[in-house]
Amino acid sequence: MRVLITGSSGQIGTNLGLKLQAEGHDVFGVDIRPNQWTDKINTTLQDLSVRYDNHKGGIGAVAYPADLDIVVHLAAHAKVHELVAHPWRAMENMMMVFNAAEFCRQNDLPIIFSSSRETYGNLPAEDFVVEESFANFKNAASPYSATKLGGEALIYSYARCYDLRYLIFRFSNVYGRYDNDILRMERVIPLFIYRISRDEPITVYGRDKLLDFTYVDDCVAGVSAGIDKLVAGTVENHTINLAYGQGRSLLDMTEYIAAAVGKQPNMTIEESLLGEVKHYIANIGKARALLDYTPTTTLEEGITKCVPWSLDWWAQNGVQ
Repeated sequence: MRVLITGSSGQIGTNLGLKLQAEGHDVFGVDIRPNQWTDKINTTLQDLSVRYDNHKGGIGAVAYPADLDIVVHLAAHAKVHELVAHPWRAMENMMMVFNAAEFCRQNDLPIIFSSSRETYGNLPAEDFVVEESFANFKNAASPYSATKLGGEALIYSYARCYDLRYLIFRFSNVYGRYDNDILRMERVIPLFIYRISRDEPITVYGRDKLLDFTYVDDCVAGVSAGIDKLVAGTVENHTINLAYGQGRSLLDMTEYIAAAVGKQPNMTIEESLLGEVKHYIANIGKARALLDYTPTTTLEEGITKCVPWSLDWWAQNGVQ
């Protein structure tokens, strides 16, 4: 297969691209920034948040291979609280989805769209194990969640109007390799690894927050299965939760990191930040049924893998 990945320099894009290449597929990346993790993914630098009118054979004046099989659209501004502070970035997310969808429409390509558990908002306690049907635009908790709901709506409309074939994956707290560029973007697990390992203070936002952490290899396995089935035409036009299927607290996560680095955390606990989803556990039955999706890495096991990887990467790259 020949796969175009937008957001190919990010965590999921890098892991997915390398996995597909290892399986013998051709991968083409597009991102606004170079990939700092690897030079093995052929990447075109382009800002997808700009309005482009011509998408036949490319996006604007930038051409892409004419014989692609599928587009995996991962590109987005992804930090919830940053979009609360700078909501104009939410509109850029929508433009990115539009450009990806138009490219697929004009070139007759199927699309995989990366959505988020943020589409569910903060549901009542009895709905904490969340099925795909629970998403509702009225529950949007932040501009970021609104862009994911809006992006999904755009994909659904393209399917109805233009027969666009799609799969939408709602990711949940993906962590692991290629996510520890904390100087560019602070993600909670690598940030806590960095600070706890250096005896620096940390702040846990939400004592009772319960989230569904997904190790990146499990996430990528689900996306890869979706690529195969969407290209083959055996599974299409579905929205699917991709997660581990179990809720863990931020305090559990912090405990596992502290044990892995051999330090006691200097920890302050505060209320959750504005716009954050506080409780989420995914029902992954649909992913199991359609994709034979079987996540295998618990949060504790995943932390024991990503802690040494992060510490080694920082040491090798002179991150102080």
